[in-house]
Amino acid sequence: QVQVVESGGGLVQAGGSLRLSCVASGSLFSINVMGWYRQAPGKQRELVASITSGGTTAYADSVKGRFTISGDNAKKLVSLQMNSLEPEDTAVYYCHVNINSRSTYRTYDYWGQGTQVTVSP
Repeated sequence: QVQVVESGGGLVQAGGSLRLSCVASGSLFSINVMGWYRQAPGKQRELVASITSGGTTAYADSVKGRFTISGDNAKKLVSLQMNSLEPEDTAVYYCHVNINSRSTYRTYDYWGQGTQVTVSP
């Protein structure tokens, strides 16, 4: 079993910055991809940014140039630095991890519990 725990988030004024972090814990697994999704009220969950074990990153168009994702495979940690925040970034942010199990040789997806990010005008 893998546990995914997020930290960070909170309330910030437009133009401000926040940093989200997420760590995956457990045993006998390796990371394929770690990333962040968000869901605003009344909207579908959407990908914000992701990073593969090889370091390849992907970003939603709406956050390019403002958000930066980074990862540490050894620590099974992923962070999201969010700068120049806008009210439209307000949402619950979820950490997502896709792993390879070394016991079953299968891949699995795990999610964090979500952390609220609120950007005031």
